Amino acid sequence: MTKCDIIIFGATGFTGKKVVEELACGYEKYPGVTWAVAGRSESKLKSLLNDISSKTTIDLSSIKVIVADVGDYDSLKTMCSQGRVLLNCCGPYRLYGEPVVRAAIEAKTHYIDITGEEDFIAKTQMKYDNIARQAGVLVINACGFDSIPNDLGVVYLENNFEGKYTQNRGFINFGTWESAVYIFANLTEIFKLRKKLYPKALPALKPKLHQRFPFHKQNKKWAIPILSPDGSVVYHTQRRLYDTTKKRPVQFQPYLALPSISYALILGVLAIFVGILSKFKYGRDLLLNNPEWFSFGIISKQGPTQAAIDNTHFTFELIGRGWEKGQDVEASAPNKTVVAKISATDPAYGFTSLALVQSAMAILREKPQMPSVGGVLSPGAAFWNTSLVSKLKENNVKFEILK
Repeated sequence: MTKCDIIIFGATGFTGKKVVEELACGYEKYPGVTWAVAGRSESKLKSLLNDISSKTTIDLSSIKVIVADVGDYDSLKTMCSQGRVLLNCCGPYRLYGEPVVRAAIEAKTHYIDITGEEDFIAKTQMKYDNIARQAGVLVINACGFDSIPNDLGVVYLENNFEGKYTQNRGFINFGTWESAVYIFANLTEIFKLRKKLYPKALPALKPKLHQRFPFHKQNKKWAIPILSPDGSVVYHTQRRLYDTTKKRPVQFQPYLALPSISYALILGVLAIFVGILSKFKYGRDLLLNNPEWFSFGIISKQGPTQAAIDNTHFTFELIGRGWEKGQDVEASAPNKTVVAKISATDPAYGFTSLALVQSAMAILREKPQMPSVGGVLSPGAAFWNTSLVSKLKENNVKFEILK
């Protein structure tokens, strides 16, 4: 049986459809790449391909349709055995992700997802890292809006620092509702998982980057600490690079930047309220069933309109501090600051679908530049030596050094 290059699992979901559109409309970007769609409903998959064909006038009749269900493990193994790289768009991953990871490893198919669920990422690493290494399979979580901009942004900033880079603060202006609810709900478990995952701490670094709480002024905006998987994903990357290359780790703290202190106060109160409700099943159901109420109409279960998508932008500012080239890092304080900016349109769907497909292309085209042993990796640890950032820049994602 001839394997296709890419399989999109969960292709009929909102994000899955965007990934299909990215591949369907990207023949010039992805010449010669073969791909298939997968999900539990054959009729819905065929209808999806017909709809995209009608909208784009691109003939998708040759695209393979694979029926697979997370409740049927044999179907997952059969699906994975038919491709070289599996793009898993079927979430929530804490509910549906593990059997897909296991099936991919057993089939020796590389696996990528877009999860922002830190507990799933940590459990996957603890349970499957050694198994994936033995199979020579790459399992790469968080290859969408969570957490490509911050994780690859830190790598990009370090590569352009021209000196010794030690500390980084990241600022974002977009998040996802469901991930936030479950992050609040599982904070205790997440902290326990972190200790299990990394029982041995990294060497103490000076100066130590402390979290600034509750908020502070930064570039004419007010910044507050944010609960996101980015901090842990960046730490995973820095930890892996330190273990394999002994490179000095970069310290990282993520913040949310807001236009005024009143926004910061309102969001702080909302975060406390959501945090309390998320601890109880009734509260979580209330939050997830009524996102409009608790997000001031920004988020809805129906998903954003195309007009809203086209007018949604994101910006990450990464503020790196360190030493000039040649400076004695042990005998002097950091004396250099460099700011990087990563920005694009449509973070939740357009950027995520692009980043996911380009991540798959990096595996297909640049595998020798990636960790040969496989394992469960963060995006930065997997792609730091590839052209992924350059490919994103070619597709209207801006990576800039401001100063």
